[in-house]
Amino acid sequence: MLRVGLTGGIGAGKSTVSARLAEHGAVVIDADLLAREVVGPGTEGLAEVVAAFGQDVLAADGTLDRPALAAKAFADDESRTRLNGIIHPRVGARTAELMAQAAPDAIVVHDVPLLVENGLAPMYHLVVVVDADPETRVRRVVSSRGMSEADARTRIAAQAGVEQRRAVADVWLDNSGARDVVLAEVDSLWADRLVRFEANVRLRKARAPLSPVIAEPNPDWPRQAERALARLRPVTGDRALRLDHIGSTSVPGLPAKDCLDLQILVPTLDDADAISDALSDAGYVRAEGEWWDDPQDGSAEPWLKRFHFGADPARPVNLHVRSRQTPAWRLALLFRDWLRDQPAERDAYAEVKRSLAHEHQADGSVLDYTEAKQPWVNAAFERAERWAAATNWSP
Repeated sequence: MLRVGLTGGIGAGKSTVSARLAEHGAVVIDADLLAREVVGPGTEGLAEVVAAFGQDVLAADGTLDRPALAAKAFADDESRTRLNGIIHPRVGARTAELMAQAAPDAIVVHDVPLLVENGLAPMYHLVVVVDADPETRVRRVVSSRGMSEADARTRIAAQAGVEQRRAVADVWLDNSGARDVVLAEVDSLWADRLVRFEANVRLRKARAPLSPVIAEPNPDWPRQAERALARLRPVTGDRALRLDHIGSTSVPGLPAKDCLDLQILVPTLDDADAISDALSDAGYVRAEGEWWDDPQDGSAEPWLKRFHFGADPARPVNLHVRSRQTPAWRLALLFRDWLRDQPAERDAYAEVKRSLAHEHQADGSVLDYTEAKQPWVNAAFERAERWAAATNWSP
């Protein structure tokens, strides 16, 4: 099952996107609809709301009088917290029930207006944010909900801002223009990304290394890495000693293959094996075979590790799961921090990468490219160690 979080501010047109995904076959779970369902007539939720806020929050027909409830529940923080304590656990339980009922190959789209505000992004394989320019949103809210312009602007201002949403967005859909434009983007998202992503997770398909193509530095790489690490933290739990963004995409100003390198440090490889299935379920599929790092201390035995590929076809990830029993994890952090601190070394490495990538561009694999640049990296470790001793660096 692939879990997709869908969110967007009021008036952004999120329902247009969720409806289109449902047409394609997605299982859509609408948090707003569930919030109404759990306080519907005859429910325990409604009874608890009445007990907390009084009989006058009921309409004449026994349904919830939402304006009357809002006047009481949003009068102060304590009242709002009390209402959330009644509704949110029930919505969460109902959401879990619906997800459990979904087929193993389902693409479940969880439509959550307050996904950003409630810090829910790490729960999903992918987060889709629908946005529109503020004036378009105000116009839509006034037209569709009968709200005054002032009230619409107040609601928009009270929600998460653009930068907060961009921080968690794997996919950003601008719904400011014609409806057909965003629907075409949703169609492509479904066919080119979501369907393939789900199959990769379910079938445990690892992404094969491609020919090396060096991209110019992308200032968004660190934010993309942090989204991935945020998903991995709850999966690894106490088994992980630390999680880090490593490799070339972690060094500002360094050209790199558009593939994030992430590292999980565990006490032993038994711990790596213990979380292997959970990592694969989370979208980081374990690669078959034996993987290792070349020893840098003169030893003959390779430094064994576990390796996982990101299953998202639009965001390549190499996930290295290394044990504290070898020094490879430390060297990965040292190499990163040394390059960050030494612009001349960073630029020299960039030239090596560009030259070798051009030489191996037709290989169909990164293996020979990686092997070819290893001598430069090995020599660089010696310089990095001298820098570490001079600066008292520690990981």
